[in-house]
Amino acid sequence: MIPAAFEYHRATSLGNALALLNEHRDNAKVLAGRHSLLPMLKLRLAAPGHVIDLGGVAELRFIRRAKDFLAIGALTPHAEVAAAEEVRKTHRALAEAAAAIGDVQVRNCGTIGGSLAHADPAADYAAAVLAFNAEIVAQGPKGTHAIKAGDFFTGLFSTALFATELITEVRFSDTEGALSAYEKFEQPASGFAIVGVCALIKLDEAQTVRGVRLAATGVSDRPVRLTAMENALGGKPWSDANLEAAAQLADTGLEKVR
Repeated sequence: MIPAAFEYHRATSLGNALALLNEHRDNAKVLAGRHSLLPMLKLRLAAPGHVIDLGGVAELRFIRRAKDFLAIGALTPHAEVAAAEEVRKTHRALAEAAAAIGDVQVRNCGTIGGSLAHADPAADYAAAVLAFNAEIVAQGPKGTHAIKAGDFFTGLFSTALFATELITEVRFSDTEGALSAYEKFEQPASGFAIVGVCALIKLDEAQTVRGVRLAATGVSDRPVRLTAMENALGGKPWSDANLEAAAQLADTGLEKVR
């Protein structure tokens, strides 16, 4: 199908993009990696009067280590997140989630900021940012602020971002030696998660679970913590029997199951 008519703007900097967004507000949509918004425009599920393309905003494409966290720019493609040794070394599940997204074309065009802002309930990154307790940094006319992953997703394709804000980076705190992994059961045609789970586990020298965060995507209208499983594993020896027992509690307390 053919999208409804709109005015196209190619932002030249973050400041320029924010000015355009502030000018057009609710009548604008932001284009990052193109793989979410363009299908919506073609199907006329979205019909903005203005489309603001962030493709030229190079300052939002980076992966860098700060003192106690890993920062990833909003326009960093999935393929770069998946391949970065800096990510794989300390946040392996994040790299695994990035590598599991779509196909080669999607991973080379789609961006972490675009995926999070779109807030698809079956997106792979969603489970990872929640399990790692990441902070999504947003900037708008009133300045910059960080939103915890647990507060960022507010419902189906809905986030805590204001209409005049853009995601600028995502911050992942140091894991302090914790192990992590991401696995999903995917829809064969699209690759989206029917259910995907990100696990962050910290064991002591006796192989007892001293820290655990489990998050799932694809099962509700937003990513969810598997708190019953977390409570069942916390303080217990790491064993197949304890994992099996905890797994029986995976759906405990889940709401709005898809």
